[in-house]
Amino acid sequence: VNAICPGVIETPMVAAVPDAAIEHLKATTPMGRTGQPEDIAKLALYLASDESSFVTGEAISPNGGLVIT
Repeated sequence: VNAICPGVIETPMVAAVPDAAIEHLKATTPMGRTGQPEDIAKLALYLASDESSFVTGEAISPNGGLVIT
């Protein structure tokens, strides 16, 4: 079993977050942006494919390099 634990992804749920907070997240994220739904979809597709046949027991956090503790 693997888990996808996404960071800030531009979805309707994030639309309620104030613009200033989103801009701060972008500025402090090494990749300089928030994620797109396609970023998560591509990871899910990878995990569902034979390409990930040796990946197991992982919690993968696509977050652009931003680690929130």
